[in-house]
Amino acid sequence: MSAIPVEEDAPVKSNRSILIGVVLALAAGLFVYALPTPEGLSPVGHRYLALLVTIIILWISEALPIGVTGLLAGASLILFQIQPAAKAWEPFANPAVMFVLMIMMFGIILDEAGVAKRILHLIVKAAGTNVKKLSLVLAISSAYLSAFFHDATITIILLFSFLPVFAAMGITPSRSNNLSKFFVILIPLSASAGGFGSLLGGGRNPVMVAKLQAMTGYEMGFLEFAMLNLPLVLVPALVTWAICYLVFRPEIKHLPASVTAEALPPMNIKQKGVVFFFALAFVLWAITDITKVHYSVVAAGALALIFGFRLVSFDVVFKKFPWESWLVFGSGVAMGLAMLDSGAGKWVAGQFIPLLEGQNWMVVFAGAGFFGSFISSFMSNAAATALVLPITIPMAQSMGIPEAAIAMSAPISTSFIMLVIGCPPTIIAYSTGYFSQMDFIKVAVPWAITCVIMVTLSAAIYWPLIGFHGLPLLGIK
Repeated sequence: MSAIPVEEDAPVKSNRSILIGVVLALAAGLFVYALPTPEGLSPVGHRYLALLVTIIILWISEALPIGVTGLLAGASLILFQIQPAAKAWEPFANPAVMFVLMIMMFGIILDEAGVAKRILHLIVKAAGTNVKKLSLVLAISSAYLSAFFHDATITIILLFSFLPVFAAMGITPSRSNNLSKFFVILIPLSASAGGFGSLLGGGRNPVMVAKLQAMTGYEMGFLEFAMLNLPLVLVPALVTWAICYLVFRPEIKHLPASVTAEALPPMNIKQKGVVFFFALAFVLWAITDITKVHYSVVAAGALALIFGFRLVSFDVVFKKFPWESWLVFGSGVAMGLAMLDSGAGKWVAGQFIPLLEGQNWMVVFAGAGFFGSFISSFMSNAAATALVLPITIPMAQSMGIPEAAIAMSAPISTSFIMLVIGCPPTIIAYSTGYFSQMDFIKVAVPWAITCVIMVTLSAAIYWPLIGFHGLPLLGIK
């Protein structure tokens, strides 16, 4: 089985549905553009918001292939003079985008070498074939592993290990059902949800620590960050499992016994080589703070070794690579940077965040969290964190609220995205073809909202109990 299932038998959209989607997107964009430019928003920012509405509707409706919409997004930034040409296309080669490209290749490699099947065998042997129990173990494991390793890496390992199960059951992307949608959405959302657990979990975490120190002089160390956040990771892990299960409740209660009954032969030399180089990359990713070697360099080196020793054919990986999904992620980064450069992001934040003034710390934390979750659906979570903190930290200072507590809302909430383009794990999962954008939104929107609420409540109980900056329990003085 190929790691990225082909979609040649996917249902074809009718010309009418395509036309309706395109017309609706254009009409919405023109409506936003026709509105008077609000005070404090530049004309460039106004044009950007009109384009953003158009692109989002095209992505959600899938009126056009999402890769085509992604290319149109980059071209439109130039056409409407929102970004110069070089700056509009440069994000497609952004280090994070290139890392996602290489991580997707790892997924194909794991499958082609037969390693994915072995990982699945170990997972099911440990957790059993009961869908409810197995999925709960996966959700918690994925969240906590992503607190220390890149969420895209964890997604690749767990997600592509499960694809052979669907193939064995005759479940293809065009015949996707609740079981496949449940697992394929559960794994990346769990991985994204756990990324705030430690400073190793993602770029948003060190960005928050650096911003906090620069603006207040308060230096939060690795152990303090982990002590505050690691216990909270369990909350979004359970919420993720519950929301996914409620929306896509699988009718199948047990996976086929054959997934564990089959005796696997010893690993051959190519499988051992793939495992060794992947494990080496895993270790090097974990110590990038010490080595100062960028994670994309590590990924490129591991791929060079795998292809150089001919453990897997580069031609096969190239042919099976989901280029469309990668283009979407690149365009998402381009749109996110344009939001910052045009001033649209700062203007949107300026309209929302001040509404929280005068509230207790728990309400401010949750409100900032909702905004962080929303804004990170259109840009990288590190960029969203950098956008929000210059507004929330001074507001906390003026209200007499501990800045560190409110600052922590940014890396936590930006873990909970509402659109597929929001983070690498969801783009990787979408590339398999097992769910649509609307399938994802049905889960992601209630998931993000619920996660923000539940983590806020948990922090409002846990942090005061451990004496974090003298915070009052549940924000009540």
